[in-house]
Amino acid sequence: MTVEQLIKECGLKTVVLADGSREVTGAYIGDLLSWVMGRANQGDAWITIMSNVNIAAVAALADTACIILAEGVELENDVIEVALNKGINILASAEPAYEIAVKLSKVL
Repeated sequence: MTVEQLIKECGLKTVVLADGSREVTGAYIGDLLSWVMGRANQGDAWITIMSNVNIAAVAALADTACIILAEGVELENDVIEVALNKGINILASAEPAYEIAVKLSKVL
């Protein structure tokens, strides 16, 4: 499933769509950035409440397909600019991480 399809299937809001054709092959939930770097898989949709600029770097290092911000988290413009420059897809939802994961489990 592509990031664009995931947006439609799960009712996610687009924050940054750098590459909507990127394949989503799994999911990972985590907020400790060093933990995510070592455990998220290439192609995962990474669900988090973290919103600082370091999420773009971690997503790039882990090669995740997208970041999904849970619980209505919003980003500062500088984070959006960095994500665009690094080609990182960022989506958002008002729902808790668990609810987003349940939706993902039904469509992936």
